[in-house]
Amino acid sequence: MTDTPRLPDGYDLTTDPRRIDRDRVHHWLATDAYWAVGRLREKQDRALDGSLNFGVHDAASGEQVAYARVVTDRATFAWLCDVYVDPSVRGKGIGTALVAAVCEHLRQYGLRRVALATHDAHGLYEKCGFRPLERPGEWMALVLE
Repeated sequence: MTDTPRLPDGYDLTTDPRRIDRDRVHHWLATDAYWAVGRLREKQDRALDGSLNFGVHDAASGEQVAYARVVTDRATFAWLCDVYVDPSVRGKGIGTALVAAVCEHLRQYGLRRVALATHDAHGLYEKCGFRPLERPGEWMALVLE
């Protein structure tokens, strides 16, 4: 990727977990994100506490408008998940810029790969360099729920 997408003017990115609006993130994910509908607040809080968290805020109001989290050992592997952009700001490039910023942040760890799963946002992630697995037959999952 030659041009890293940037947040539109008037929006700021944070990795400070104290600035994440836990109530808003839980509401978004538990009510509107197909992969997390019905997720309990206690489970969401544990997920935030064990992850790198990224928030996008409207600089004028301070209101959080987007979120992403990463589960990682900060050495070899990371999983990007729970990427969500508030419907009121979709279409402004915030999601693409958020994912690009997450990927840029992760470069400092020298990870071998960053994985994710998506049903419907392949185009967004491809803009940031993600590609389908070359050898999906080598990957497996244990589904516990």
